Amino acid sequence: MAENKKKINILVTLDEHYLPQLNVMLSTLVRYNPDCFFDVYLLHSSIPEQAFPQTEAVLGSAGRLIPVKAVDAGLENAPTTSRYPEEMYYRIFASRYLPESLDRILYLDPDLVVNGSIASLYQMDMQDYYFAAASHTGALLQKINTLRLDMEDNSPYINSGVMLMNLALLRKEQDFQDVFDFIEKRKNLLMLPDQDIISALYGSRIYALDPFRYNMTERLYQLHAPFEKSLTLDWIRKNAIIIHYCGRNKPWKDNYFGQLDVFYREAVERM
Repeated sequence: MAENKKKINILVTLDEHYLPQLNVMLSTLVRYNPDCFFDVYLLHSSIPEQAFPQTEAVLGSAGRLIPVKAVDAGLENAPTTSRYPEEMYYRIFASRYLPESLDRILYLDPDLVVNGSIASLYQMDMQDYYFAAASHTGALLQKINTLRLDMEDNSPYINSGVMLMNLALLRKEQDFQDVFDFIEKRKNLLMLPDQDIISALYGSRIYALDPFRYNMTERLYQLHAPFEKSLTLDWIRKNAIIIHYCGRNKPWKDNYFGQLDVFYREAVERM
């Protein structure tokens, strides 16, 4: 690692099927953060070692890939689907699996692209917050989620695709049994299981990030652009640090609907 580069810890949790998207995401992370060196912790359960060299090549001299295998996660009864595999829960248990020397880490979903410097986000003062994340939820859906998950009033329902994690504080205060108990009690009500759990259990300890800068989505753009004339693709290109393709609308699929896929297609072309 070059001595003059900022050291940034990145966490990803996924199965083998999402490695191509991970490689695109990491290529943008490296491209827009040339002054940083990345330790990328890949928390997984079953990815074979022979699948890693391509990802390591994407990082090149800008970082290193550190696979961490989750063993005995205790999630046998947790709800999973093909869209939401067991790996999605691992970010909740990051402090359990990652080295104790890490005091913070930035979790990134593989279905996003980085469009600017993440240094300010990574270096923010987390105070007594466990997480920093953005919410995409309007007032009505927020109320529904609060009732569905028995959340504390004024706790944000967050999108878990971009989260700065205060590992030092989580290591001291997080009780994993609370997570297992919550899953057992509400597993039939969990819709987006990992972010349901994080929002419900830790909402009062989540710092709210600006979604337009740190978790920009196609839906957010479509909802606001008609009424906010300054919100254009040019504004996003200049101001949105992270563009997230959450939900079923994926830019690597033929049926993508919207305009933000231009950033993903550019990222693929530059690889």
